[in-house]
Amino acid sequence: MNQFLLRHPKSIIGLLVVSFVLMIVSVSYIAPYDPNHVTMKERLLPISSEHWLGTDHLGRDIFSRILVGARTTVGTSLLILMCSLLIGIPIGLFSGYIGGRFDRVLMKIVDAFMAFPDYIFAIVLSGLLGPGMFNLIFAIVIVKWVGYTRLVRSTVITEKHKEYVLLAKINGLRSFQILKKHMIPHIMGNVLVLATLDLGKIILMIAALSYIGLGAQPPTAEWGSMLNEGKAFFYNAPLLMVIPGLAIMLFVLMSNLLGDYLRDKFDVKSKKVGI
Repeated sequence: MNQFLLRHPKSIIGLLVVSFVLMIVSVSYIAPYDPNHVTMKERLLPISSEHWLGTDHLGRDIFSRILVGARTTVGTSLLILMCSLLIGIPIGLFSGYIGGRFDRVLMKIVDAFMAFPDYIFAIVLSGLLGPGMFNLIFAIVIVKWVGYTRLVRSTVITEKHKEYVLLAKINGLRSFQILKKHMIPHIMGNVLVLATLDLGKIILMIAALSYIGLGAQPPTAEWGSMLNEGKAFFYNAPLLMVIPGLAIMLFVLMSNLLGDYLRDKFDVKSKKVGI
């Protein structure tokens, strides 16, 4: 099994995506309690057989809120990642392949977006748009698509002058066919690595914006907003902050480890020099 996964890294990604989807779809059925049910007489209960991770300041089951919060945090991060890819990849393909004035104008726009730190830009944009998950998604997508555009553009510029592309043009292939058959396979490895590493950053951005009140709004279960709600009770009930913090840390760590693994698998230059 281990040898199969090493030889077929795409199977790991497929398994990971399927696991994410199944988790997001099934959390409502797995959660033992309603994550938004308030019971003040059961507030701040410790870990027990009834409440595996205790209860929060409103008597809500923390374990149920962590599970449902995964759908909000992880599901939203996957949605943001897909939107960023759908915007960034086509723009990068056409910009790098067409070149000329179109490429110069577009790169000035990309440089303008990348001139500011992505966290600061997302916070300012979310603050201007107002709190809410839709505005949070829009703000982070606006920040993230430029990285994929620049990566894809640089790869296309490198590849489009090679002999196999010139032969494809001589054989009568249209530009769209060349992009589909030759360019996209060359960019997918790098894009996949960047997307996997970016997933952890997006989760942190969602949690950070929700923590300062610009993302998920009460009573929505979301890991960043759970951190914000628990900070007032940190000394009396530290689990209110520790548990969502650990959930964020584990998912970010998992995405970074997977990204490092895929980067090593797709590192063609290292393979050529025998590293």
